[in-house]
Amino acid sequence: AMAEGNGNTGTARGPPCPGAAAALRRWEQLRRRAAAPWARALLAVAVGLGLLYAALRVPVRLRDGLAAVTVFLSTLTPKFYFALTVTSSFISGLIFVFEWWHFRKYGTSFIEQVSVSHLRPLIGGAENSPPAPAAFSAGENETSRQNMPECKVWRNPLNLFRGAEYSRYMWVTGKEPLTYYDMNLSAQDHQTFFTCDTDALRPSDTVMQKAWRERNPQARIKAAYQALELNNDCATAYVLLAEEEATTIVDAEKYFKQALKAGEIIYRKSQNCHSQSPQHEAQLRRDTNVLVYVKRRLAMCARKLGRIREAVKMMRDLMKEFPLLSMLNIHENLLEALLELQAYADVQAVLAKYDDISLPKSAAICYTAALLKARAVSERFSPETASKRGLSTAEINAVEAIHRAVEFNPHVPKYLLEMKSLVLPPEHILKRGDSEAVAYAFFHLQHWKRIEGALNLLHCTWEGTFRMIPYPLEKGHLFYPYPSCTETADRELLPTFHEVSVYPQKELPFFIHFTAGLCSFSAMLALLTHQFPELMVVFAKAVSTVSA
Repeated sequence: AMAEGNGNTGTARGPPCPGAAAALRRWEQLRRRAAAPWARALLAVAVGLGLLYAALRVPVRLRDGLAAVTVFLSTLTPKFYFALTVTSSFISGLIFVFEWWHFRKYGTSFIEQVSVSHLRPLIGGAENSPPAPAAFSAGENETSRQNMPECKVWRNPLNLFRGAEYSRYMWVTGKEPLTYYDMNLSAQDHQTFFTCDTDALRPSDTVMQKAWRERNPQARIKAAYQALELNNDCATAYVLLAEEEATTIVDAEKYFKQALKAGEIIYRKSQNCHSQSPQHEAQLRRDTNVLVYVKRRLAMCARKLGRIREAVKMMRDLMKEFPLLSMLNIHENLLEALLELQAYADVQAVLAKYDDISLPKSAAICYTAALLKARAVSERFSPETASKRGLSTAEINAVEAIHRAVEFNPHVPKYLLEMKSLVLPPEHILKRGDSEAVAYAFFHLQHWKRIEGALNLLHCTWEGTFRMIPYPLEKGHLFYPYPSCTETADRELLPTFHEVSVYPQKELPFFIHFTAGLCSFSAMLALLTHQFPELMVVFAKAVSTVSA
């Protein structure tokens, strides 16, 4: 309340209510009495009597309880002990199997993950505990995942055709070779490469803009035909039909040739008016992307149909015509085609240009360089001879190249040595991950087999890499430390029926060892109880007596 009549302009408290004042007075009287010496002495006597009662009464009750437990255990039969041990062994075995399955599928212990995620926050450890690893989702985590430089997902330069290769595999095996996340990334790529802001001005491009967003393949194919009815020169419609409707490479090549014819016409028109406005510049970029994509896929069709020299010429012309599009990694297509021609001098020339310290590396670059150096010595290489006389300079260079390649991607050797089975490569890969290893080995295994002794040299030397990098997640030798996120990303990119390669190998969690030991111990007790029932009953009673 505002103070009045005293000349003050500040605030003052009003008079307290009578009830509150009486309560305050009673509280003050009680506090003064409790502070008196006699009150303290009375409180100490009461506490002492309570402790004396507890000290005398608790052992008596504990002794009575133990006596009751002893009597109960002495009345139990051998069948009870056998049923108890069998039940505990069965339950611990189920927990062990589930823990093992969860570790193989997700790479973590279920009990440990639950304790970290749910129990630690309850005991106040949420501030210092790291977040539990979780699988990538195609939603909100997708942006954060691609923003991480070490886990950037790249378009596979040698990706297969959906209709002519992926779909045929699914028809034969009944297994889906592509994951939803992988196909979702491809849909985003198509929208980025094949659409622009001026699509609304052309009805056919408007239809195709919706077609790239469709999830159903039949709906996309239907939309492509609708776009062709509106404009017979719609290049992106032919691209979609070549990728998804064509069931053979020959049919896909026919569609791509039609797309090339239409794309060149549109590209020339865009070149003539690209400087008129920013919208025309965006349209030129889109038309350039379409033209480059079509020419590259035509070269890949020629490579698959055995016209390898024609494919090499098309790739070289494409790289000369559009030198600024090196991020599309067309040189990796060229390397594979040149290896098929066994033109090793041309392969070395391509490596001299792209295996540079300032350019990003890939498994294709590192392992092709290792293959060329291994080719010079592999035919005469023998581990027994090398151990006696030592390695020559050329052999040392080959071994160092193999170690360099293995450090970049340690998953590749198991596929090249056929220690792991291959699957169809995904449409996107993670560099240094298992997805990149699958994509490389799928196309390059035949080139390693063609060079006599190359796989033998790889088999004898590749594991030596790990002695140079004992802690690959902390420090590398020639490259940055190995990224820790590859396993989770590869599980999203590769099909579920493929066993993802993990590096470095994880140790089995504590709870797997614990549940395995508990299951084994319980099973052993059950077996002994079944074979020697009377002896085990005596043993159990003795244990209970000692405990009591």
